[in-house]
Amino acid sequence: MKKADVKVGGVYSAKVSGKVVPVRIDGESPHGGWNATNTATGKKVRIKSAQRLRGVVHKSKPLALAIPSQAGGGKTAADAKAAKRTKVETWRKEVATKVATPDAAVDAAVRANADARRAAKEKKPTKGDAKKAGCLDAAVEVLKAAGGGPLGCKEMVERMLAKGLWQTKGKTPEATLYAAIIREIANLARGSRFRKEGRGQFALAGGKDAGKPAA
Repeated sequence: MKKADVKVGGVYSAKVSGKVVPVRIDGESPHGGWNATNTATGKKVRIKSAQRLRGVVHKSKPLALAIPSQAGGGKTAADAKAAKRTKVETWRKEVATKVATPDAAVDAAVRANADARRAAKEKKPTKGDAKKAGCLDAAVEVLKAAGGGPLGCKEMVERMLAKGLWQTKGKTPEATLYAAIIREIANLARGSRFRKEGRGQFALAGGKDAGKPAA
């Protein structure tokens, strides 16, 4: 776009931090360009030049129609990956908040039904459940070998893969393990095999002998 075409108050599609997003022009910047607001997130951004603006976003049209099509059409793999990463980070914050400040009634209900849910999963496991159970069981084994922990997820994954306890083609196996452990802690509460130890560190809830059947 040309500078003369940019209007204060107008909403345009612009490339910000590698992604095309809708921005509202709030006014000219004393450093050049314009001060703007990302209308999707509410964050303030600076548009350095008119060349960063792709086109006007019309309120009557979806954003995807207002943004010029990229190579291949639609979202790129990078856009999809960034969206997934944002979703995972949001989910992690929500789970961390629930673990830090559990609701008493919810916590009691989870404990009361933990054994029934675990038995149901063992009777009829899904493909996804089997994968998660595999990484969690492997994590229990490496924590036992480490005297009950604590260990970080990256270190656990390295030991799991080195010993052949778990196989994965995922690009971020440590994130997969982290999410699975946090989910077990949130869902099973005191019945979980893990406990959180500091930032990104986990240990066996019952020490080195956790996970063994009762005598």
